[in-house]
Amino acid sequence: MAPFVFVIASADNDKLKTIRKLHQKRWREKLGLFAAEGEDLVAAAERASWEPEFVLWSGRDVEPALLDMVSTLGSGSRVIGVYRQRWSAPAGDLAVWLHAVEDPGNVGTIVRSAHALADGPAILGPGCADPYSPKAVRASMGSIFARPPARAGLEALPGRPLALSPRGARTLREADLAPPLVLCLGAERAGLPAALESDAVRIPVRNESLNVAMAATVALYEAAHRMAGHA
Repeated sequence: MAPFVFVIASADNDKLKTIRKLHQKRWREKLGLFAAEGEDLVAAAERASWEPEFVLWSGRDVEPALLDMVSTLGSGSRVIGVYRQRWSAPAGDLAVWLHAVEDPGNVGTIVRSAHALADGPAILGPGCADPYSPKAVRASMGSIFARPPARAGLEALPGRPLALSPRGARTLREADLAPPLVLCLGAERAGLPAALESDAVRIPVRNESLNVAMAATVALYEAAHRMAGHA
């Protein structure tokens, strides 16, 4: 006789209610949890040895229409995993610090770039978007599991801060990129605290400026390349 498999068939199920709550930042903070949607993210969590609180597969654990109802994806989702948030310590010879970067897609992309190019995490300063919001988790492409972000103010950075700003007097190529180094970036309009902006460097571009996530990626690549001993 085949084993009985319970398939969730009610929108009032506690696990579905939890996923709905995790759409809101206040519930993510209160519960210390977040949701990751899609097979690639659930697989990334498994590779990084993150034990889920629970995972729901469409058609196996829950009626597909009910999982679609709690999905943040327009097309619905085949699987949603719920995990406990983790935070790294600010560390590394190369890291990136963000100030008031409010777009979760940019925050998630920078988490991904730091994982790819630095030995330290993306460090979130004041006013940044929640890296465990659905949009940020998707933008991280699984790096949120492999290299969780950190939280710190300027006084707790693990290396010498170097500000990047379109208004910088010097170019990135002219800057000292010796480790330990923390690349500091702010929101595109608000920028960085005045103390950092006064000695900022810029990435020379032909248009007005780069998106903050693109600028972080370019700067991380240049710094990592230089630290590896390349001219």
